[in-house]
Amino acid sequence: MYKFIEKTFGFLYPIFRKWGMSYNFASYISLIFNIAILCLLSYVMYVVFRLILVTVMVFIAQKTKTKFDDLLVTNKTAKYIAHLIPLLFIYKSVPIILAKYEYWEGVFGKLVSIYIVVLVLWIIRTIFNALRDYLKLKARYSDKPIDSFIQVIMIVLWMVGITVIISRLFEINHTEILTTFGAVSALIILIFRDIILGFVASVQVSVNDMIRIGDWVTMDKFGADGDVIEINLTTVKVRNFDNTTTTIPTYSLSSDSFQNWRGMLNSDGRRIKRHILIKTSSIRFLEEEELSKLKNITLISDYIDTQKKDIDTFNINNSINKALPINGRNLTNLGLFRKYITQYLRSHPALNQEMIMMCRQLQSTSHGVPIEIYAFSSDKRWENYEYVMSDVFDHIFSSVKYFDLEVFELPSEKEYLK
Repeated sequence: MYKFIEKTFGFLYPIFRKWGMSYNFASYISLIFNIAILCLLSYVMYVVFRLILVTVMVFIAQKTKTKFDDLLVTNKTAKYIAHLIPLLFIYKSVPIILAKYEYWEGVFGKLVSIYIVVLVLWIIRTIFNALRDYLKLKARYSDKPIDSFIQVIMIVLWMVGITVIISRLFEINHTEILTTFGAVSALIILIFRDIILGFVASVQVSVNDMIRIGDWVTMDKFGADGDVIEINLTTVKVRNFDNTTTTIPTYSLSSDSFQNWRGMLNSDGRRIKRHILIKTSSIRFLEEEELSKLKNITLISDYIDTQKKDIDTFNINNSINKALPINGRNLTNLGLFRKYITQYLRSHPALNQEMIMMCRQLQSTSHGVPIEIYAFSSDKRWENYEYVMSDVFDHIFSSVKYFDLEVFELPSEKEYLK
């Protein structure tokens, strides 16, 4: 049997000798057997501990009221911890099994220790992910850039882990590695420029409360106009209203200007600021007969009576010659129209009567006289806001003709052909 095994695996002898092993076939068999037993025991330990840890964690998660342990289960923290226990067993067993093979003891020892470092970092990452998901369930933290802080912490931990790995792999002192990092700090800053800028911006965003998840932001430079759905160390993701996604560098939030609509959403109303253009040639003084007709408009009936009495009293007391309407005080169709719009806004149920509300005349242009409506809709939801604004201006455009005014618009092709 021994001769059969020796003949079958004899081709391995030169390789073993090259690796520094003595020409002792029994030691080879013993080594392979010990490694096989170690792997088998490690696998059994992994299966057992995984079953125990996962079962215990699921049981605890079901019994407790907090969601944090449920999120630990979701992020498979117990599974990764179960990997760690057999690795520690292997790490402690390698010096014993490979005691006669110093070269391979060093190689396997380094590989296992590197794997342990990476696995520990991965376990920490799953815990932080569970913490992130847990905090996002809390109203107080749901709009905070938690991803950014976790990424910063993980970057620091990975740097520490890489330092440990390099130190273990090349048997270099930690101080020497840190000194080397200091010497190449300029290169590191160049490579991690976006991360460093993103970290600083994330701190500024959090401290100054500049932006939160769920905020409606507009940033023309990047074509962003929608809701913030994610804030991390290097990017901010915005879901636009056309369901596209725009990615903005985090540091741009502190270096460039953007518009955050949170203040509007938290206020008591959403602003309506729009104007119509009135033809200058259609503006004129009103005659007595026209005033009598306009008194039939309920919203300005009392206003016409009051203003007419005041104007008549002023003109009589000052002996104004009313042969020409330009003399003395008179009502104009545009002034009365502005008063009507103001009264209409005051009576509109969808407008916030406690906020600024006015109808004002802007600087005239070559296209006419702008009459601007400035008010606030009580309903801030986009669809309802647009409906309210359209309803207001539908009524205003329809009302213009009752005051013998005209809205300016460029002539159509048919009018040119007349």
